[in-house]
Parts: sequence; structure tokens; C-alpha cells
Amino acid sequence: MSAHTRVVNKRRETITALPLYYSGQLWKKNTSEKDFKNYYGELRGATLFLYNDESQDTYIEKLDLEQFTSMESNCPYQRKRPTIFTLSLHTEEVQLKMDNPYTGEEWRAYILTMVKREIPADLQLLPGQMMLLLDALAREKRRNPPASHPPLPPRPSFLPSSTSSPSSQPAEDHPDYITPDQPACFFDVTRQEAERMLEANPEYGGIIIRPSSFNNIYAVTIRRLTPRGPLMKNYRVACTNTGYVIELLPPVTVSSMNEVLKYFIEKTQTRPYATSEPYDFLIEDPTAPNCISITSPTPKTIPKAQVAPMLRPQIQKELEFLLSKPAEDEYVVPEDHTPDYQNLCHGENDIMKTKELSKQVRDKVVEKYEAGLGYKKISRALNISLSTIKSIIRKWKEYGTTANLPRGGRPPKLKSRTRRK
Repeated sequence: MSAHTRVVNKRRETITALPLYYSGQLWKKNTSEKDFKNYYGELRGATLFLYNDESQDTYIEKLDLEQFTSMESNCPYQRKRPTIFTLSLHTEEVQLKMDNPYTGEEWRAYILTMVKREIPADLQLLPGQMMLLLDALAREKRRNPPASHPPLPPRPSFLPSSTSSPSSQPAEDHPDYITPDQPACFFDVTRQEAERMLEANPEYGGIIIRPSSFNNIYAVTIRRLTPRGPLMKNYRVACTNTGYVIELLPPVTVSSMNEVLKYFIEKTQTRPYATSEPYDFLIEDPTAPNCISITSPTPKTIPKAQVAPMLRPQIQKELEFLLSKPAEDEYVVPEDHTPDYQNLCHGENDIMKTKELSKQVRDKVVEKYEAGLGYKKISRALNISLSTIKSIIRKWKEYGTTANLPRGGRPPKLKSRTRRK
């Protein structure tokens, strides 16, 4: 037992999520087929859904009328003869047949009205049919208001102003920015200008998106390098309410212009056209060293300061002893060379134990490492030994911090020097 008509209509509305404007029996076939097939058709929104019969709640085929190109009649007007229309879309071409010219005129009226968002002037409908058509048009405009296309980007400064292109606008009407839906390689240029740009500057990239000479149509100009030399290609992209249709075999539908660019980048392995500009990669510290006067003019070459290195107490004593050594012919009373174990141990502790770096300095080492500097450059910039730099980076990679980690056990109360006493 088949479901009630009201239940079937409710299921169809739930499945398609579109309002119903017109329905009825029709026949449909592709241009490659010989015979027509009988369907029950429903025009919901700007989509024609086809069912086997009126009791079926799931459609078996649909035609997206947003890709509409033209609709032409294949036979003259005759009262008792079927009416056949050829419906041309971007992706295919189909033929629709109706029982009589009256039904065919209604189907033509609703299809053209939903696609063009206006009622054609050459319709032959009764006043009641015209009122229903006006009501359906108002509902469709409320459901899907016309989308405002983003403004065209400015023309490149190195190209002359073009008045022959229908899509060109005065320079003062162009915005000085690019909307989020427009890629950076979108230029208001003609086909010849786009090809000249790609030929003259191949290092900038090989893809340019531009407006076409037709409404709601864009074009993609691509320059690819092949073993036989550079190859220039141009493709059409149709803008519909459901997205952008790349007119290939088979057609490809995407949601935005950025998706169009992404598709061509993946398929052609070509970069988009974009002028290169120099950029800096490091933020330098503007603080001047203490030894340089900011107010005084900086010379071109700064000589290195001859500063005596800082000596440790034990080494300084040895140098003083060598400097104070008498001549060979002088008599010297030998001194007691018994080592002073107390001072020797104290000197060993001074030499072995170095001053611990502050957490701020260690964090600065990590910052320079994340900025892309190598170990040697960081060592020269901060005046820290290379082994210390490696140790800090190794600890940061392993534990994710530069702070001192907890030491094992309690530190001794007495120092080694105190224990020896």
C-alpha cells in the first residue's frame, strides 16, 4: 500500500530541503539517447527533481538549473501535439517533452522565472497562472536573495588603462584592497594582457584569474613549462548561486574562488601570479652597546677594543712571578715549593665552578634558536660557550623548560672546604 500523497510530499520536502513551486508529468532524454523516459517532475527552488511516479519519495535524478544557459523550443506551436524543449546547461544538454503546449508553456514559465529571477515578457498564461507564478517568484527571492559579487581588484600599474574590456571600470571605482573571496592573483585584465604578464614575468608565477567578457563568467589563464617549451592555456569558470563551476570534462564545482585557485594549483603544479617583495626575518635589538655613544656619529669601521682579558687570581699570581724573575747571573734564594693544599683546593673550586646563567639569558638562547639561528651564531651573539648553548637547547627540547630542574637529594650543609678543615 502506497503512502498518502501528503506524507510523500512531506518526505520529499525533508529530503530536498527546498520549497515546491511546480510539478507534473514530463518526458526527458539526453541528446545521446534515442527514446524519452517518463518521469514525475518537481521544480523545487532552482532544481528540477525527477521521480519514477508520484508515490516515490526519493528522487532518482535532478537537474541543477543554476547552470542554465538557454532553453529553446524544438517544434512549432500546435494544440494537440507534444511540446519539446532543449535545455542547455553548463555540464550537459537535455530535452524535455510535455503532453501539450499549455503544460509546456507553464513549465517554460517556471523554469525561466526561477533561473533569471524575473518573469519573461513573452509568456502566454492566464491571469490566475500569472498570480501563482508571481507568488512563487517572491518566495524564491526571499529564500535565496541575489548574491552581491565582490568588486574587481585594481588593474596592475604597469598596464595601460583599457576601455575595450566590458568588465573594466574607472580607476576611482576600484577598491585598494582584495576581498577574502578574491585571491591575490585576481586582476582586472584582458586575455591578451594576462598572457603578456605571464610571459614577461615568469618568476612571479603562472596562474592569473581574471573577469571574462560574459556576465557571471571568469577566466583562468595558466602558463605551464613543458618539455617542448612554455604552454599557455585559458579556462572558463561560471559563477552560480551554488558555487563556481570549472568548465572541464567532466565539470568541477567548488564553493569559492579560492577553491578554484587551489584546484588549478593541485592539478597543474603551478604557482599563482604574485609580485615578490623583500621582507625581513629577524627583529634586531635596537639598544646600542655601552661603549658606543649614540649621539656621536658612527664611523664606517669600528676597531676592536684592546682590552686585557680578566685573569683569575691563581693565574695572575703565576704571571707576576714570571715577570718578576731575575736575570740569569743573579743569585736567587730558593723558595719552599711545597704546594699550599689549602689554596690549591680553593683555586680548583673557583676554576671548576662557573657562574650559573640566569633564566632570562637561557630564555634568550631558546628564542634565538626558534628564530632560526644556529648554535655558533647564538654563541657569538650572546658570548656564551658552544657547549653551554647545546646543553640549554638539549634541556629545552627534552623537558620543554629552561628553569633549573629539581636536584637529587638534599644539598649538603657543609661545603667541601669546611669538611677538609
